[in-house]
Amino acid sequence: MGGFFSVPHNWAALAFLLFIVLVGRSGYKFITNWLDNRSAEIKGKLDEAARLRAEAEQLLVNYQKKLRDAEREAQEIVAQARTDAARMAEDAARALEATVARRTEQAMDRIGRAEQKAIKDVRDLAIDIAVRSAERIITGSLDQAKANQLVEDSIKELDRKLH
Repeated sequence: MGGFFSVPHNWAALAFLLFIVLVGRSGYKFITNWLDNRSAEIKGKLDEAARLRAEAEQLLVNYQKKLRDAEREAQEIVAQARTDAARMAEDAARALEATVARRTEQAMDRIGRAEQKAIKDVRDLAIDIAVRSAERIITGSLDQAKANQLVEDSIKELDRKLH
């Protein structure tokens, strides 16, 4: 056995094996602990990523639902606005028709009053002309005595008609 220990390469190999055995145990424990910790850290990050993904998917679903609801509500608002606009247009048309009818009626009333006034003015003018003509005829054909008698008879008749 003396020959094996006398070779320096054998001592180096033996020292190396002893070093591996002594350091290997603690190195193995260190490496396995580090790998276990790293594995747990990665698993935690994967779990967190899965949770965040599920949360993001849920948020996406919620936002898509809100978007659909908002689009539906916008369509309802547009439909309601169209209905309101149509109703307002109908109301405006009815109000315009009523205004036109009222103004037409007022114009017809004014025309009727103007006609009545014109007829009255023509009558008054005709009466005035007739009275003047009658006055000229009477003054030209009556003498003073007959004119006085006619005035007295008219006064008596007027007195009788008033009382």
